[in-house]
Amino acid sequence: MNNPEASNEIQMDAANLYREEIFTDNAVGTLRRLTPVTANGDPDVTRSTQFVGATQVLTTAGPLPLSFEIEGKSLAEAAANFGDAAKVAFEKTMEELKEMQRQQASSIVVPGAGGGPMGGMGGGNIQIP
Repeated sequence: MNNPEASNEIQMDAANLYREEIFTDNAVGTLRRLTPVTANGDPDVTRSTQFVGATQVLTTAGPLPLSFEIEGKSLAEAAANFGDAAKVAFEKTMEELKEMQRQQASSIVVPGAGGGPMGGMGGGNIQIP
């Protein structure tokens, strides 16, 4: 049986494994250290350690979760860079949200195009001839 979907098996890439450790200050957020390892779990010195931060920022719409990469060669350096990386991630997220709002505001609504009992509109009686 030749089923094309059967060939799309989920499989981990054994050449791209990381050991994950999580650190927190119990106040601002968490810092994940991703240490590259070989398929048998030994450290892989040919690849760099990665650091990922996570925090929440309170907004008028409620808490906004942020996840972001942090530059650093050590845990101490990544912890020192946490605030700046969080600020950049927050600014980028806010710009993306503003762009989504701009796109939503500029979408054209055509009366009668919705197909519902009121033509997709809110029920007003104004009609354009």
